[in-house]
Order: sequence, then C-alpha cells, then structure tokens
Amino acid sequence: MSIRPVLETRRAQPFMEGAGVHLHRAFGFQDPTEADPFLLFDDFRNDRPEDYLPGFPWHPHRGIETITYVLAGTVEHGDSLGNRGELGAGSVQWMTAGSGILHQEMPKGDAQGRMHGFQLWANLPADQKMTAPRYQDIQGSDIPEVIDDDGTVARIVTGEFWGKRGPVDGIAADPQYLDISIPPGVKKRLKVDTYRRSFAYVFEGEAVFADASTPSGVLLEKEVMGQEVNIRDLSGDRTLVRFGTGDEIVVQAGERGVRFLLISGAPIQEPVAWHGPIVMNTREELMTAMAELRNGTFIKPAH
Repeated sequence: MSIRPVLETRRAQPFMEGAGVHLHRAFGFQDPTEADPFLLFDDFRNDRPEDYLPGFPWHPHRGIETITYVLAGTVEHGDSLGNRGELGAGSVQWMTAGSGILHQEMPKGDAQGRMHGFQLWANLPADQKMTAPRYQDIQGSDIPEVIDDDGTVARIVTGEFWGKRGPVDGIAADPQYLDISIPPGVKKRLKVDTYRRSFAYVFEGEAVFADASTPSGVLLEKEVMGQEVNIRDLSGDRTLVRFGTGDEIVVQAGERGVRFLLISGAPIQEPVAWHGPIVMNTREELMTAMAELRNGTFIKPAH
C-alpha cells in the first residue's frame, strides 16, 4: 500500500453565483487540469435565507455532467427536458448536460432556514460532449450507508466502496463519491484507485491527513498506523485537500471527529475550451455553442 501525498490544502473561498446566492467555491474556472476530470466544486451552505433564496434561475449547460448532493433544506428544480422535482435532505441529482440543456435550481432551505449542499461538475470526453441530455434524481433513502467497527460511516453516492455500490450510475468520469464520517480520535485508511485523481473536502470537524512526501509548510512527525509519516496541519471546516498518486489515504479525526467528502475519478486528459457553464474541447466548438444560444438552436431535438 502507498499513501497518497498531500499536494495542497486550501480553504474554499466566498463566492456569489446565480441570482445572488452566497456560497463557497473550493475550485473552478482555473486550471482545468488540476482536478481533471472534475472542473468545479461548490459548497452552498448557508443559514441566512436571503443569501440563497435568489437561487439559480434558468441557465444553459453543455459538455459536462453535474452532481448535486443536498444535506439540509430542499432545492426545487426544472429543466428543458420537462423534468420537475424537489431535492430533499440526503438526496442526489445527476444531470448529463451533453449536447445542451436549460435548467434552474431554486434552494428553499428547511424549517430552520438552513440550506446545505454541494455541486460538482465533471467533464465529458470529446466523444460524449454532444450526447443526448439525461437526468436522474436519487432519494437519500436509496444511498447505501456502511458503518465500520470503529464507528466510521460511509455514504456511497457513486462508485463502489466497502462492498457496496452507490445508486448514481452512468457518469462518464466513473467517479467514486463518498460522504465519510469518522469519530473523534480515530485513524482510518481509505483505499482509492491508484489511477484516479482524488480530493477530500472537509466540511465538519477537523482531521489530519497523512503525507507520504515532503510538503511545504509546518510539519509534525507522528506515527500513523505504525508508520512514520509527515502530516500537515489540522484541516478544518471548508478545507480542500488535493492528493497525489497512491492507493490509499490515511486520516486521523480530531477531537470533534470529522466529516468529509472523498471524491476521485479517472482523468480525461483532453483540451478544454471553457466559458461559464459550457465546456468544449476547442474554441470553435465553444463559439458554435454561444451562437446557438443566441439564435435559439442550442437545445437539440431528441433522437
């Protein structure tokens, strides 16, 4: 087994999106090779309704897939395929924009005014950029949850883990998307396919992640699972941790325990031409998409 080195830790930054939704962006609209096949990750947690109720009115997507995971509150959604619905706490929406889709997402919060969820953008390879749009809602009760002997809990949104497979399937990046909760003080090894890009996003509690390399910054020497390794400073709320190559991560929960998303996917390694919610491979394809938006031919007829 080889521990994945920690390439970087950074806090998600405040951002405003849609019609005035206050959120935190962990990455997006920067170097598209950084987290390939993933392009963007947003944390839209907020306890102030006025900061999320403006929502995300009708807007286009092409060339990507979006995975929305809701922890608290509800999100009403609709799209140009005629789908309408409401995402509740614990549920997931997977949308393949493919050749083009228009949709809207309107957060409503819960009875206490809380809204919390995440949206991940996954790139589509060139041969699937213009595939027919698809859509799927998964209820929270359909997401498998596994509890290990030490109290660690894993909710498996996509991919396979600990003998269970998540219900969201058919995503081109074939991601593994896990919601992990580790009790206070527990050390845990979590396997990740060696050939996948991987990151963790800590959103509750605190933890340290083992580092097999020699990172910059303040280091501590500790024994993790019987092996001397370097570990970074405590990674707390709204912290992105990017990993290098290896087949497992090692994490030790802090005094409050920790909850984080662990996400990995196979890199596509293709050119990216990107403008807002439209992601293609060439500038010419991008310009065609923008022209079609203007002349009303963006949405393609179903075959």
